[in-house]
Amino acid sequence: MPDLDLLHISIADQMLYAFREGRLLLRLPVSTALNGVGELNGSGCTPRGLHQVRARIGAGLPLGAVLRGRRWTGEVWSPDLHDRFPGRDWILTRILWLSGLEPGRNRLGSVDTFRRYIYLHGTPDTEPMGQPLSHGCVRLRNTDMLTLFERVPAYCRVRIDEAPCPQWAA
Repeated sequence: MPDLDLLHISIADQMLYAFREGRLLLRLPVSTALNGVGELNGSGCTPRGLHQVRARIGAGLPLGAVLRGRRWTGEVWSPDLHDRFPGRDWILTRILWLSGLEPGRNRLGSVDTFRRYIYLHGTPDTEPMGQPLSHGCVRLRNTDMLTLFERVPAYCRVRIDEAPCPQWAA
């Protein structure tokens, strides 16, 4: 049953902190954008500010399920599949699709997070965490994504900022 009410993603730490009623419950390593932070459509950057989980996609799919266009392809990631599709941006296991809550910063027009298809999603275990390497999304280990997905309700708030680990998470 979902029990988290705020996710805080630190670009500096490459870490996701998950809360319920102000209490830190989870700390998970992530990988944000190789291109850094930014809100413009087509930038390949991770958008900052306050967002919400607008859609939860993939409930019931197997660990490592391959998603394209927010639909399961019927495939499950494996090293062999990876080798057959070099260069593919792997979106695996589950998707938490974000929508910005700050008009002009991450919502509407050329800065709309939802229309940019910015997700929290699983990635191959061969991909490093703690390093910015994504195309704009926030990548997590598949097992971490599964754990997070089960605990995050639709419309959960998600703050993404550049600050290092806040005092409360030390």
